[in-house]
Amino acid sequence: MSATTSSERVAERFAQLRASGRRALIPYITAGHPSRQATLELLAGLEGVGADIIEVGVPFSDPMADGPIIQASSQKALAGGMTFDGVLDIVSAARLGIPVILFTYLNPLLAAGRDALTRAADAGVHGVLVTDLPVGADSSLERWLGDGPLAFIRLVAPTTPAQRMAEIAQHGSGFVYLISRLGVTGVRDQLPADLPDTIARLRRATDLPICVGFGVSRPEQARAVAALADGVVVGSAIVRAADESVASAVKLASSLRAAMDTVSP
Repeated sequence: MSATTSSERVAERFAQLRASGRRALIPYITAGHPSRQATLELLAGLEGVGADIIEVGVPFSDPMADGPIIQASSQKALAGGMTFDGVLDIVSAARLGIPVILFTYLNPLLAAGRDALTRAADAGVHGVLVTDLPVGADSSLERWLGDGPLAFIRLVAPTTPAQRMAEIAQHGSGFVYLISRLGVTGVRDQLPADLPDTIARLRRATDLPICVGFGVSRPEQARAVAALADGVVVGSAIVRAADESVASAVKLASSLRAAMDTVSP
């Protein structure tokens, strides 16, 4: 797979969605949870019910940004022997027709070596999101990621000032991941009341698509976010459902897709 083809697939997907008046459904799963085979079945099932992009989490022993559901999935995957290259092997074996974003902490990425991004692109990964590398933290690492073969997805918090929002978006590509609330990942009952204002501020700061995650777990929440943003990220609810069965997780994704598709173009 060429570097250009890999990094541009995310942008191409959003262009297709814009043309059809639809929003991106972006499920998150932890590679190796609850098993390698289940992960492969989950990837295929999620694509089958209309996921547009899938975030594949690299298990890590100290996932500080994640709540108990994803932490537990990460520990289970590590206990099952999942590694960085094991994650790439799963992506390669899945042969998905939609973009894949590698969702990782910095340590596993650095431990994988300087050619980690190239190996990921060769395996069928199209983007990378590093949860613990804020803009300006390490310019050499940011150049490595920004100049690499994968779209470099950046995170924005709801408390980020407008000027900082623009700076973050300028140093990223593919889309901007807006964290809907402060704190760790997890299922929430209510969306933040200030989410529309936060999305509006971010729209003024960047032309990149805006995708919202953290706390979205039910169809009505996904629909509400889809009415405001370009994409909806659902992690903990999918991972929790996958603990029950692959079928439960796929059924949840299907209900999210159906609710999002009721939003007018």
